[in-house]
Amino acid sequence: MDLYVQPGGGDDVGAAAEALPPRIVGGLEQYVADGGRYLGLCMGAYLAGPVAFGLVETDLDGEVGRPGFAVTDSRETAVDVAWDGHHRQTFFQEGAVLPPPDDRADVFARYGNDDIAAARYDHGDGMAGLIGPHPEADQTWLDEAGITDPDGDDWKYAVPFVETLLD
Repeated sequence: MDLYVQPGGGDDVGAAAEALPPRIVGGLEQYVADGGRYLGLCMGAYLAGPVAFGLVETDLDGEVGRPGFAVTDSRETAVDVAWDGHHRQTFFQEGAVLPPPDDRADVFARYGNDDIAAARYDHGDGMAGLIGPHPEADQTWLDEAGITDPDGDDWKYAVPFVETLLD
């Protein structure tokens, strides 16, 4: 396996963590520590913390209500995210703010308030790539949420980030 991807879903981090079989939790941490790659999107980013997989040392908080962030509730919306310097409107619902980088982390995207939206963290011999918003959201997501994304699909801006996990 080259990359384990943990998608988003739901809004109860504790319940999501409890629903994971213990052998999966321990096995995944060991897989990454032994050189594996993990990509966590939204809930998958939250689960990378100590609440589940322990791939980053800090519990992740939500971006909603943070200083300078325009979203104050759990509605689906598009928010400003700078993907490697390219400002884009990106689908967002209850996304995580990621831990500050250290010498073992690289920031790839920031929310409009400069909080970290996507970063890569070393874990043992492996890496965990975490993304708070949803660059994978396509037009069907926007249509279902009744929102407009004026600059369209963002996945191509996240692909270079994913490629760094596979290198």
